[in-house]
Amino acid sequence: MEMAVGSHPTSKFTPKALVLSSRNVEPTKSNSIYTSSWLKRQFLGSSLSIRTKAKSSRIPLRSSVKCSVSQATDAATEKKSQLIRRNDIRNIAIVAHVDHGKTTLVDAMLRQSKVFRDNQFVQEIMDSNDLERERGITILSKNTSITYNDTKINIIDTPGHSDFGGEVERILNMVEGVLLVVDSVEGPMPQTRFVLKKALEFGHAVVVVVNKIDRPSARPDYVINSTFELFIELNASDEQCDFQVIYASGLKGKAGLSPENLGEDLGPLFEAIVRCIPGPQIAKDGALQMLATNIEYDEHKGRIAIGRLHAGILRKGLDVRVCTSEDECRFGKVSELFVYEKFSRVPAETVEAGDICAVCGIDDIQIGETIADKTSGKPLPTIKVEEPTVRMAFSINTSPFVGREGKYVTSRNLRDRLYRELERNLAMKVEDGETSDTFIVSGRGTLHITILIENMRREGYEFMVGPPKVINKKVDDKLLEPLRNFQWVFLQIAIVEVPEEYMGPVVELLGRRRGQMVDMQGTGSEGTTLMKYKIPTRGLLGLRNSILTVSRGTAVLNTIFDEYGHWAGDISTRDQGSLVAFEDGTSTSYALASAQERGQMFIGPGVDVYKVVLDTPLDYSLDDCIEYIQEDELVEVTPSSIRMCKNPKLIKKSR
Repeated sequence: MEMAVGSHPTSKFTPKALVLSSRNVEPTKSNSIYTSSWLKRQFLGSSLSIRTKAKSSRIPLRSSVKCSVSQATDAATEKKSQLIRRNDIRNIAIVAHVDHGKTTLVDAMLRQSKVFRDNQFVQEIMDSNDLERERGITILSKNTSITYNDTKINIIDTPGHSDFGGEVERILNMVEGVLLVVDSVEGPMPQTRFVLKKALEFGHAVVVVVNKIDRPSARPDYVINSTFELFIELNASDEQCDFQVIYASGLKGKAGLSPENLGEDLGPLFEAIVRCIPGPQIAKDGALQMLATNIEYDEHKGRIAIGRLHAGILRKGLDVRVCTSEDECRFGKVSELFVYEKFSRVPAETVEAGDICAVCGIDDIQIGETIADKTSGKPLPTIKVEEPTVRMAFSINTSPFVGREGKYVTSRNLRDRLYRELERNLAMKVEDGETSDTFIVSGRGTLHITILIENMRREGYEFMVGPPKVINKKVDDKLLEPLRNFQWVFLQIAIVEVPEEYMGPVVELLGRRRGQMVDMQGTGSEGTTLMKYKIPTRGLLGLRNSILTVSRGTAVLNTIFDEYGHWAGDISTRDQGSLVAFEDGTSTSYALASAQERGQMFIGPGVDVYKVVLDTPLDYSLDDCIEYIQEDELVEVTPSSIRMCKNPKLIKKSR
């Protein structure tokens, strides 16, 4: 096997402020609920009666927060379903695009709710996982709760990256409303659209939080108008469009109804949650029903099912029926029962419908199954998530260094670990490969699979992974691929924010990747340009490093799956070959001094360098290696090392 040591060369509508002067109406100031449904009727020319705008004068908070979703729909819905609404609980999910400050806002909410002592030192509260802290992103959804004026608020923090959209889809089954956090400068981004679309499909109430309002380049009017247009594009109802707007600074822990007049704390945000998010509708006297929406594992308690109790009362020690469908049921017993209070699970004897709880004792419980009444319980609809878009091949480590650093090296170890991942990661799929020691892992994106790889190497696994490949489809004998905004292939929407001086190289790079520009606009005083592309998912593989190189590290790239579209043709993602070691041994300064003239090195010498001056080798991370490798190359992953090598099976075929 040859280990790689280096490389060598070889007119879309643009959102603007809503113009209402043609109807002889003054533009409303973005200081309160502003009645977005009224704007919608003005904007679309509806024949419905016109509501007057909210007054811009300073008025008490309790008088200004008025939400049609929780008021207009309650009576009709409750009468139709004969359910009762619990007013002492609110179940909400915090959703946003990555880096819009969602987790920081939740941390501030917890601190102001006196979850911790005043003298207690706390790091990141919600992003407690090591990988989350290292990467600065939320990977796993987390439950917590606070109490505000005798109302229990169950809060679920969700991932913001599009690759973890499956987590968001699951969590929306547990809540009645969402806080949609939007950056005060960037406005709605690709993941904002995805999470809002899902929330609207569930019929959830939405409170829009314009976060980071203290940024010097904040543009709240643009953000609110763009968000409102997004509601319209997603076919939101009048009631859903009548969303409450809260302006906040999660870092400072302040919120208000006006961007110029924030309160001293997050009181306005808490008030909006209680008044604008409806309580859960329940059948208190109905047969027990709880949908397992998430699974955790404890060394002492075993598998823990987390979900919202839809009907009935759940008690510790109760015998229950566990159903996947009406024809597939088995029996179990609740050994322990927990509810969420502040930042921890608290034991409970009983839980009433409407609350979120954790159940122990059912060792084989799976996500999407229903815990129901033993005699008359019926299953709830199972959880559905969108299909994967990228796949990678996992195989056992066959390098000369196998077994030196890892604990789990056999194909059986690898197989068991990969299939165990499916128990809680619904958006991922695992299939057996062409050989007994190869497995095909499919996910929502390269980051989705890379996080799994990183977790496995930290657990002591040794294995190899191949380059990411796009999952294509055939419809009417036509090859379709996924687009990040394209048509009839795996197409993605790619939004690039880049300084104006680097626009040319970035546009050229995206053009070579078969991207088509659909929108371009300036973003204000920071001198950056926002470009929106439809591009095949294949074109995104390895794009991150390239776009950072041509923009001198200043570009920001965000993508989300759009649709399947027509095959866009071949794409060249790398114009370099690889320098490989031709025998086993330790690298020396003498050898590398000659090799570095032919390309950038990935490794350094095995001994200290004194007289020979060497270029600094490229320090490639796991993500960088996966982006770099091509069809005939592999990444060797061990607990201590990450190496790139040629695929010996493909080398033999080429010979």
